Amino acid sequence: MRIDVVTIFPDYLAALDLSLVGKARQRGLLDLHVHDLRDWTTDRHRTVDDTPFGGGAGMVMRPDVWGRALDEVLGAGPPGDTPQAPPSHEPAPPRSPSGSTLVLPTPSGEVFTQRHAEDLATAEHLVFACGRYEGIDARVAEHYRAMGVDVRELSIGDYVLNGGEVAALVMIEAVGRLVPGMVGNPESLVEESHGAAGLLEYPVYTKPPRWYGIDVPEVLLSGHHARIDRWRRDEALRRTAGRRPEMIAALDGAALDRHDTALLAELGWTVSDDGRVVATPPIGDAPAE
Repeated sequence: MRIDVVTIFPDYLAALDLSLVGKARQRGLLDLHVHDLRDWTTDRHRTVDDTPFGGGAGMVMRPDVWGRALDEVLGAGPPGDTPQAPPSHEPAPPRSPSGSTLVLPTPSGEVFTQRHAEDLATAEHLVFACGRYEGIDARVAEHYRAMGVDVRELSIGDYVLNGGEVAALVMIEAVGRLVPGMVGNPESLVEESHGAAGLLEYPVYTKPPRWYGIDVPEVLLSGHHARIDRWRRDEALRRTAGRRPEMIAALDGAALDRHDTALLAELGWTVSDDGRVVATPPIGDAPAE
């Protein structure tokens, strides 16, 4: 997989040289490049923003600068040196948009989930465009989407950051760890939170068996693998019901076994005749007087 990141703060992405992502780069599993957006400016001040049309606070990132950068990074622009065009230059339509996905981190985007990570992990080429200030001119997303580029406007949560770099780091790590060979033991991806089971991960423990008077659950020391598996499943259900009830409501009731349904009943959930998992009483309803 090739990943390109375009930003006005390339040093912000230095974390991509660390940990598993850094090792994946060294081993050639990730072909990862960070670019300075200002390399595509044409004035002596290396300007990337201007005042918003219609007035208002803040500055907006210019579409002409982003167009020159993305045409080249998406693999569509002419090879070699950055083209030296006047600031009014209109970017040429990408010649070969297929195979590339343009990711625009933005608080106004769709909330990024593990499902998005799994989807993006199948892409051949990801390009992250890290906005700043009040964001990137909306015509950038519109233009590349119209040209056939797979454009994703994604948010990592219901809050606002100073720029897209932190969000890009989050998404690159979430996607990168799904690339075959990046995580040493692929089985560790199966049972973790937000995986295929649709549950949060169960609590985990290691040595020593007693710490500050707190013992590791006895079942984990038993060596009885079936009991351990059942305990972990039960704890995942309990943790998810307590912390993320909407994930319990999204479960497929038909895929639950009798033990699952009995435990969920204790936790205040029932499986309806049509296979839906429903809170009793439903979430948000006041208890009966």
